[in-house]
Amino acid sequence: MTNFAQSVRQVLGADLQSQAVQTIQVNLGLLCNLSCRHCHVEATPQRTEIMTWETMQSVLRLAKALPQAQVDLTGGAPELNPCFRQFIGSLCEAGHQVQVRTNLTVFFEAGQADTPEFLAGHGIHLVASLPCYLDDNVDNQRGGGVYRRSIAALRRLNSLGYGRRPELPLNLVYNPGGAFLPPDQATLEAAYRRELKERFGVDFTRLLTITNMPMGRFLNDLQQNGQAERYKTLLTDNFNRATLDGLMCRHQICVSWDGTLADCDFNSILGMSLAGGLPEHVAQLDPALLQGRTIVTGEHCFGCTAGCGSSCGGALVA
Repeated sequence: MTNFAQSVRQVLGADLQSQAVQTIQVNLGLLCNLSCRHCHVEATPQRTEIMTWETMQSVLRLAKALPQAQVDLTGGAPELNPCFRQFIGSLCEAGHQVQVRTNLTVFFEAGQADTPEFLAGHGIHLVASLPCYLDDNVDNQRGGGVYRRSIAALRRLNSLGYGRRPELPLNLVYNPGGAFLPPDQATLEAAYRRELKERFGVDFTRLLTITNMPMGRFLNDLQQNGQAERYKTLLTDNFNRATLDGLMCRHQICVSWDGTLADCDFNSILGMSLAGGLPEHVAQLDPALLQGRTIVTGEHCFGCTAGCGSSCGGALVA
């Protein structure tokens, strides 16, 4: 038994169990126009792993069986999947609420000129990466010129109603730029709101603070700087029992680009399948078996329970 599993049992008296699925998170591929330093999936413009339309059809069948669940599309840059618009169209036609995690700069890539209008026209909720409100910090983490293009994209989204109309939420994501935990989400959100409004006239709905997981490129950076063990200890030492109820793995199912299933995106990257003999691929899944399953955990899970907690929806406790 891992230290994380032991910590959970000390609080709950049992292993983590899933509850009703509120989110179907779908990774449409590892192709991306950026190569961010903190990317846990190590996406790049050279990656070729892309979800096929056949696999998307299996996801559509899963979503039909879970009509109350939001479908959360991620990547890489999900917009670069050739079937992105067809998939969204099918999801929306079936009445599902869809959320897209965008890096914003993808809108300036070839073939993406009208993507913001497409998203707004379908009422897609957006979660946009902006790991700091300062230019240098963003460009250092994500690449030269990313901040400038991100601001331009945000202003364009604002002009379409994103972040200004309740039916078009625009949430921003903060990731730490080093081996430390995110600051208080509400305090940081106020700073983002002030800086972006005063400097650029940009509005957004909420700020989500997400802890960097010790995997992928972020782990490589930690190891090169001799900080890997210190960071893992930081996560472990800041275990917060109050975060356990809200852990995203308890309320979602994750489908990787190749259709393999996991309790979360991090487990997926580590090749950790569902427990209890459940199928490995979405095409074979009986959705009725998802609720009440035992969640597969590992030492990386301390990243979601440290401090105020972390999930794809931001901090878990105040």
